[in-house]
Amino acid sequence: MSRRVYDNSRRAEQARLTRRRIMDAARGLLVEHGPAAVTMRAVATHAGVSVETVYKTFGTKAALIKDVYDVTLAGDDEPIPMIDRPEIRAVYTATDPRDKVARYAFAARRIGERVGPLLAKLLAGARGGDPDLIRFRETVNQERMAGAGGVVRHLAATGGLRAGLDPVRACDVVWTLISPEVFDLLVGDRGWSPDEYERWLARALADALVTPRGHRDEEA
Repeated sequence: MSRRVYDNSRRAEQARLTRRRIMDAARGLLVEHGPAAVTMRAVATHAGVSVETVYKTFGTKAALIKDVYDVTLAGDDEPIPMIDRPEIRAVYTATDPRDKVARYAFAARRIGERVGPLLAKLLAGARGGDPDLIRFRETVNQERMAGAGGVVRHLAATGGLRAGLDPVRACDVVWTLISPEVFDLLVGDRGWSPDEYERWLARALADALVTPRGHRDEEA
């Protein structure tokens, strides 16, 4: 390895570690104190970097918060789209429709566990009227709808979607059932375990979307 390549690799790794420290600091402030506590100066202080470094790395508070959410959602900062991650790929590689939605319920459960405490604070800020957080809520809702649409289209393409079910309404159902608000209500407020939530969600998705087994056997 040449000296130049080594130096470039080292700088890239240092930048990545700095980015992680900043996001960890921002996440801690968000969960513990809420969005109002997340100023660029407070994040810089908690991360042990300059304010200029925070601005140079993320540009705005809104961009920082979205990046913190995205990394928390995925579980790491690897540049891998959600659809290519093992939890989601398992949905598309399963053969039985009920197995597909069960695997999707597992993915939703894992995501809820990761983002729950963080997202509760961010959504509360949106309800409080913060314009950046209102836009954030709209963005994550759109992203969740895109994911729901992908699963519905996949079920339809593989013959697993219930006959006569409007795909648009099916997307709405999935979008609602996997929403972080539902996870928070059941696990956070009602005291369900994540396992109970996952089992309920798998049944609810199957009942709402999938052709009953007996009907599929008759059609075959």
